[in-house]
Formats: sequence, structure tokens, C-alpha cells
Amino acid sequence: MTAPTINGTRYPQPIEALLPAARALDLPEGQTLPSRNRLMREFRIGAPKADELLARLKAEHEQRTRTEQTRTAMIVRGALLTPPTDPAPVPLDYAEPIGPHPAPAPAAPEHTPPADPTPTTPPKITPAEPAEQVTAVGHPDTSASPTPARPAVVWPVILLALPAFVAIWGGWVGLGGLTGFGKVNLLPGIGSGWTIDTAITLPIGVETYGAYALYVWLSGRVPDRARRFAKWSAIASLAVGALGQVAYHLLVAAGMTSAPWWITTAVACLPVAVLGMGAALAHLVRSHD
Repeated sequence: MTAPTINGTRYPQPIEALLPAARALDLPEGQTLPSRNRLMREFRIGAPKADELLARLKAEHEQRTRTEQTRTAMIVRGALLTPPTDPAPVPLDYAEPIGPHPAPAPAAPEHTPPADPTPTTPPKITPAEPAEQVTAVGHPDTSASPTPARPAVVWPVILLALPAFVAIWGGWVGLGGLTGFGKVNLLPGIGSGWTIDTAITLPIGVETYGAYALYVWLSGRVPDRARRFAKWSAIASLAVGALGQVAYHLLVAAGMTSAPWWITTAVACLPVAVLGMGAALAHLVRSHD
């Protein structure tokens, strides 16, 4: 069988003469370029010339691919930039319009008078009046930020507290003397000048804690657990303070020089109880729910 040639000769053909025949080869579906072995077999050429021919075919294929991608991108970009045209009117299935007949148009006058050559003054446009300022309550001509109300004065509480302070202080100190509280040396074995009457610890501890717990309860700025604890401990502290005043006056009225053992026991536990409640309330105030 005679080997196929391009121009009827069996001599090796140049690459430029082989390119058209290589482009015209029938390729299987999905294959864009012929293989090197097929080029060698079809055109009876060696491996170097087949590699060169395949490289030329690849370069042409890549150039065509880039050209098609550029053309597609330009078409898509043009479609995006082109404003959409109005769709063609849909033809109606009926010959006459549905509905009442339109009123006839008025006839035009036979002679139209000429326009006035004198230029007319354009109408003066006045700016619109500003709308009335409406406040948050919906009433015009009122201030947008109402003046905050002045807080109530609290200095009269000092006048009310002075006599109560004197009575409470005297009652607790007197009850402390009836229950064993008295003068002690703060530095035993070191000096005798540091002496204090321990009876003053009762009014300072119990009543101060009651006032502070009442403030924490009513402030509304603490966690719920601290607020509940402050509420019940403030009520308990004020109740204990009232019972202490009652006990002192009853003992003095009865002429007793010392309190019964159960009153002494309860009064002796008050400083420790106040310390525990104060520490617990301080932790709860700084905690988070």
C-alpha cells in the first residue's frame, strides 16, 4: 500500500504543508488534538517532526480558545450594559375596545390667535414655611427637652436622725453595760493607755448595718440575690435594734443591774452576726447573676 502524501510525493513534507492535513484529521469525540503517534503514522514522519507539528496544533488551539473566550466576554458585557428594550405589544384577540366609547375630542378653533410677544414674568416661588416643631408628647411650640424635676431635699433627715441617734446610742451602750460589755485594754501587756468601752460596738455595728442594707435594698442597682438578702437582713437588723431598745428600758425600769442569761447570750452574738451579714452582702453586691 502506498504511503499517503500531501502533494503526491513520498518525500518528507514540510511542517507548513502538513498543518492543513493535520487540522483536517477526524478525531474521536471529546479529543481536541491528535496524538503524536497518530501524526507519525498518518504522515510517515519522525518523532521530532511530529512533536513540532503537535506543538503548532496546540498553539493554534490555545489561540482559538482565547479568542472565543474574549468574544464571549464582550458579548456578555454588551448584554449587561445594553438597557432592556420594551417588549412588543401583545396583539389583542378582539377588534374593538371593551368599555364605553370615548368622548369625542373638542374641535380645534379655526383661527388660533397669535401668542403675546410680551414676555410674562415667571411666578415667584416662596419657600415653604417650616413645620411646627413637635415634641415627643406631640404638642407644638413646646421645648423638645423638658427641664428635669429637681430632686427632693434630704437634709431634714439629719434633724430627724439626731434625736434617734442619741436615744439608740444610749440604749445600746446601756444594754451593753447590763450584759457584760465594758472597758477593755486593747494592748494588754504592752500599755494601759489604749482602753475602749466595747459597749459602743453594738450601736455602731447593728444600726450601721441596718441602714446600709436598707440602702442596698431600695437602690435597685444590685443583682437580685443581693437585693433579696439586703431586704431580709435590713428588716431583721431593724427588728433586733428595736428589741434591744425595748429590753434595755424594761431592765432599767425593773431596777435590774444585770440582764438575764438569754438576753446576754443574744447581745453577745450580735457583733459576730453583723460581721457575717456585712461580709455576705458585700460579696453579693459585687457578684453577677
